Amino acid sequence: MSDVQFGTQRFIWPGPTLGALRDCNQILSNREALLDQLATDGYLLIRGLLDPHAVQTARERIAEYLVDHHVVEHAYPAGALALIDGANPPRLGGRREITHDPAVGTVLEADALAQFFSFLFDEPALAFDYKWLRAVPTGRATGAHFDSVYMGRGSSQLMTTWIPLGDVSPRHGSLAICVGAHNLNSYRLLRDTYGRSDVDRDNTPGWLSSDPPSVTQEFGGRWSTASFATGDVITFGMNTMHASTTNITNELRLSCDVRYQPASDPTDERWMGPEPCGHIQHDSPPIPLDVARQQWGIDP
Repeated sequence: MSDVQFGTQRFIWPGPTLGALRDCNQILSNREALLDQLATDGYLLIRGLLDPHAVQTARERIAEYLVDHHVVEHAYPAGALALIDGANPPRLGGRREITHDPAVGTVLEADALAQFFSFLFDEPALAFDYKWLRAVPTGRATGAHFDSVYMGRGSSQLMTTWIPLGDVSPRHGSLAICVGAHNLNSYRLLRDTYGRSDVDRDNTPGWLSSDPPSVTQEFGGRWSTASFATGDVITFGMNTMHASTTNITNELRLSCDVRYQPASDPTDERWMGPEPCGHIQHDSPPIPLDVARQQWGIDP
């Protein structure tokens, strides 16, 4: 058990507010069982899918990149990376010089990932060209959201895969899943309104809340997270509510989101090609969340 921060509060994990995710390793060779567990839980946690040595090599290469860009002082050992005093948190997502570096790409588009998703989809899998690589400093967290609002224009079977680049405990800011949000009736209106919005088309907020426990207090379900070891991955669909715990260590949390879909499905053009365009820059700030909630009809 450990003391973690999730949203605005501190909790003992695992506990009533923040439970423990279950893995699917015992059913990895059974496609129907995997699909059943995904339909029930909204996620699949796979322990040791990736080669830990390859992940560590990718971590060391990213550490070297951060040193070169004056973000951290030392690349080795790459087990404990902290921001240089006064340095700004780096924006790594989409930067091809590091996200497509051979050592990093070996992990982000590993054969094991392609094989797993080809098995799950029952056809060849396609990875997005854009990679969401992140170095998350002390005090930062990700709010509660569906990924559909960011990349909902292509395949309905698109899957996000969160890859911790090193050991990541809930104290480092691990990914958390709101178990049930993808299929509970209490989330139906939320899925049909907020879940179908598009941050580029509608200029609406991406996060539903910066305080994830407030989401389950309002709509139900239960948040769960895990301690992730080097080589573990977790994958989930576009209507799985997720967030992260807060990094309360003095180290950067390194992780990357990659997305896979059936190769025969349409793709979201924002994230494909040699220079993906990504999100557009609006001339005005997003619609305030309270206004958006009124538009969606989900005001408390």
